[in-house]
Amino acid sequence: MRQIPRRSFLTWLSAIIVAPLFSAAAQGLVSFKKSQLTIKTAKGNIKFDIEMAISNQQQSQGLMFRRMLAADAGMLFDYRVPQRISMWMKNTFIPLDMIFIGQDGKVISIAQRTIPHSEVVISSKSRARAVLEVNGGTASRLGIKPGDQVLHEIFK
Repeated sequence: MRQIPRRSFLTWLSAIIVAPLFSAAAQGLVSFKKSQLTIKTAKGNIKFDIEMAISNQQQSQGLMFRRMLAADAGMLFDYRVPQRISMWMKNTFIPLDMIFIGQDGKVISIAQRTIPHSEVVISSKSRARAVLEVNGGTASRLGIKPGDQVLHEIFK
């Protein structure tokens, strides 16, 4: 029987323990600016505490790896220029509603209760400036619909 030298074993063991720590740290390197927005619906105004995903790095990470999201929280992805926006749920642990918003701040379409970890591409139905991600079921529960007005500084 061949024995593994102690030093090789310790190096191997260290790599197994330390590598995931670096990976987890790398995931947390992206920070997000905090803001607030309001959606004007037929039922009244709804306020959300949001994080802003503006840079490519922020938009790539989004809400990935999060285990929970407060009921009044969300993330606003600002693409600055209206375009066909495509999203997916890879590495996202919680179901989300994706609210696609036009340049004028009007809700264009809503992808409801998206499936965690899915690699299915979810696209805006037309050109959108931004996407607001909130907990799955929020849009239906609060009566958010296409045509509702989103109030935030990016839409002025």
